[in-house]
Amino acid sequence: MNDRFAELRRRDFSRLDAGGHVYLDYTGAGLYAESQVRAHADYLCGAVLGNPHSRNPTSLAATHAVEEARRKVLEFFYADPELYEVIFTLNASGALKLIAEAYPWEPGGHFLLTADNHNSVNGMREYAVAHGAEVRYLPLGCELRVDDVESHLAGAERGRHHLFAFPAQSNFSGVKHPLEWVEIAREHGYHVLLDAAAFVPSSPLRLDEHAPDFVALSFYKMFGFPTGVGALLARRNVLGELHRPWFSGGTVRFVSAQNSVHLPHVTGRAFEDGTLNYLGISAVAAGLGFLGEIGIERINRHVMRLTGVLLDELAALRHSNGAPMVRFYGPQGTEMRGGSVAFNLLDPAGETVDFRVVEQRTNAAGVSIRTGFFCNPGAAEFAFEYHDADAFRCINTLTPETFTLQQFSDCMSDHAVGAIRASVGIASNDADIARLMEVLATFRDAPADTVPNAATAAVVAAD
Repeated sequence: MNDRFAELRRRDFSRLDAGGHVYLDYTGAGLYAESQVRAHADYLCGAVLGNPHSRNPTSLAATHAVEEARRKVLEFFYADPELYEVIFTLNASGALKLIAEAYPWEPGGHFLLTADNHNSVNGMREYAVAHGAEVRYLPLGCELRVDDVESHLAGAERGRHHLFAFPAQSNFSGVKHPLEWVEIAREHGYHVLLDAAAFVPSSPLRLDEHAPDFVALSFYKMFGFPTGVGALLARRNVLGELHRPWFSGGTVRFVSAQNSVHLPHVTGRAFEDGTLNYLGISAVAAGLGFLGEIGIERINRHVMRLTGVLLDELAALRHSNGAPMVRFYGPQGTEMRGGSVAFNLLDPAGETVDFRVVEQRTNAAGVSIRTGFFCNPGAAEFAFEYHDADAFRCINTLTPETFTLQQFSDCMSDHAVGAIRASVGIASNDADIARLMEVLATFRDAPADTVPNAATAAVVAAD
């Protein structure tokens, strides 16, 4: 299998070695295969595609490409077309916003979500609160996992609208949350929203085995290209319960300005605003085909082997006094986890090294990692063991106009205010991990009070 992926890297990701790149940010974005882009360029050069909101030959060609992409998405995720619709969006965040604005939140209803969630899921609570629904977070325990989910789901009033949201895989720690939660939550009267963005690039999702009401994903995270295209996979029977607060071109069958009436589409098209990115969507089938040709199970085995190597190499980093150089956030084994590893470096006395200094050195070495909160503040707060009162005080002493990471760090004193995340993917190899270890080893026996340069220190903690 190593030979297979080595050949894949030579054939489709040669630009990595040609440019001296080490790419370890697959949870941030996947990398496109060169054959993928060439095939799409050839397709575009031979096709004439028009706006699909018409019935002329070029419009019908574009419509055909979009509908073929929908069919391939359903096929890839083993989704019964009688049960699910594919709604194309800008990205996973766009899919989540569609649900947030259209879900029938109400007093007596619950929005239950794990503390481990992307900010695009956290942001949905604003709609829930505005309509009187109760918002509750499930806390994280050992290895940043959730214990006893069923006890949190129990007691929801039947006849009300309740939504449970969780990520199939944490974009912070790599934890895989059990997909069995889908059936448990539905038995307790909840609709279920699954954020699959970090999960599906390297793990199989079969909607014939677990059938959430909504699934959000981004295609660039799966296979790098196109950007600006995501999808909401939604159960047809639940779509009818959503109520959009507005309409636009493409979402209606008829509009009267004179009489102030409109007739919306009764399918997923009611959620596709304006003209779809039909040129980008036409590349989705090829991207799914690329993953399918390799095999998502093979990709998963490749990613998990490298994740095991990464975890072992990080755990082996030691100072001369024998003290560990790494503090992990999340599981240190490969069971029920994906290819993202979150950690911080420690000095010989066990103090946290500023993650921004680490980022400076990896950047200089051509190693792409990710640092910060990773748009997942809930997982970060539990990982860094924040006390609610301390964090609340620090947040409220700063304003959006003046907030900087350095100010927040000073206020939180001995607590970390960010982490390092390395994530492996389809084109990763052992040499990439070895290069990262070479950079991290330069911190051996170094004191934690090394400070980042002024430009990096002023970075706002938007992430």
